[in-house]
Amino acid sequence: MQRNDIRPALEVTSVNVGRAETVEHLGREYRSGIRKRPVNATVAVDGAGVGDDVVCNRKHHGGPDQAAYLYRLEDYAWWERTYGRPFAPGAFGENLTIAGMPADSAVGDRLLIGTAVLELTGPRVPCAVLSAHMQDPDFALAFRQARRPGAYCRVLNPGELRSGDRVEWVATTGARAGIVELFDYLNGSPYTPADLERFLAAPLAARLRRKIEARRRGSAV
Repeated sequence: MQRNDIRPALEVTSVNVGRAETVEHLGREYRSGIRKRPVNATVAVDGAGVGDDVVCNRKHHGGPDQAAYLYRLEDYAWWERTYGRPFAPGAFGENLTIAGMPADSAVGDRLLIGTAVLELTGPRVPCAVLSAHMQDPDFALAFRQARRPGAYCRVLNPGELRSGDRVEWVATTGARAGIVELFDYLNGSPYTPADLERFLAAPLAARLRRKIEARRRGSAV
């Protein structure tokens, strides 16, 4: 990679992990690890996840392509202005809260943090558990409309990291599939066959790749 593809150093402002808990909302119960809390210690990160973070629903979450979930500190500020209240670190279920994370990030971008190397694989798609966690039945819809999805990562190099670590952000030099662009696509924005081919040329998460491949097959009928 060319040195001019490397962004200025950023910072991990919080490392957050969750344990299995029952989240109740509107008469329903969800078993989830979405309630993340900050950890003031060095944690290991590998293909299984961050530290002792728990993933309950393995069908839709976790796995090597979703080993860590990142959220921008700057988006916290937007939510706080919009809702008129503070949001605690880890409120969006993210493992790493990062100050200065580029708003135009793309699949294939890499993060060098501590001794670990992470690679973006796709956006987070909200579900009923997020609404239940926020105790707001409309929050998943608000999350979609806000277009501030955060990003999942795979771990290319296992290592250790902690809150306060600097982050070296290396932009992908391959096919560009923007995180927000993919989020919009998954939420029904128009696309072309060329868009699908470009998305598939990027190192997408396997679940996301299967969805796009199925859409491509359907569009060819």
